[in-house]
Amino acid sequence: MYNYVTDKEFLSRVRKLCSEIMQDFCRRLKEDYDIGAVFYLVGSGARNLITQNASLPIDLDYNLEIVKCDDFEDCRTLKECARKSLNKVLRKYGLRDCEDSTSSLTTGKTHFIKGNPTEFSMDVCIVCKDAKDHLYRLIHRKAGFIFGDEYYWNEAPYSANIRKKADYIKKKGKWALVRSQYLNIKNKYLRQNDHNHPSFICYIEAVNNVYNARRNWN
Repeated sequence: MYNYVTDKEFLSRVRKLCSEIMQDFCRRLKEDYDIGAVFYLVGSGARNLITQNASLPIDLDYNLEIVKCDDFEDCRTLKECARKSLNKVLRKYGLRDCEDSTSSLTTGKTHFIKGNPTEFSMDVCIVCKDAKDHLYRLIHRKAGFIFGDEYYWNEAPYSANIRKKADYIKKKGKWALVRSQYLNIKNKYLRQNDHNHPSFICYIEAVNNVYNARRNWN
């Protein structure tokens, strides 16, 4: 079953190391390919909702936002440049090369030699924004052979409404209700062996449940 990770010192160390890797990643991209990018923590790590299923590994989600490059439409080159630069940085830290998945670059699992032995990894999603601040994710749809693969920008689900609801809940001092709902929802789908509800969907469901029940708040 899922529980919240309560070891704050461990989480601080994980965030610090991951942040260092991402900073080096951005520098390497700029130096090697003149691609300008910024990064930021997203998902459960950014919302203080990191959960762990028993002693299984945890992961942190980052967005790598491309802000400058020669051709934003050349998605294949962008993904390849990012993959190569990240691998150079990972090797510097003694980590194996990342995996190129459909919507992210995933690092191998690692752990600290001293202290909490929990393994952790990073998922890095390459994104960009248009003039209206809409977010797009770089997708690599694999066909089974390299030349048949597709690379394209896909608009991310519009989440401004969820952010407004979350801000309202926090303002009213009811964030603990979201934390409780989020954990219950994740465990509900775990018991059902349902793998079609990723953490972000569980978070949206939790926020909506709490927001919709606001009239019953004491």
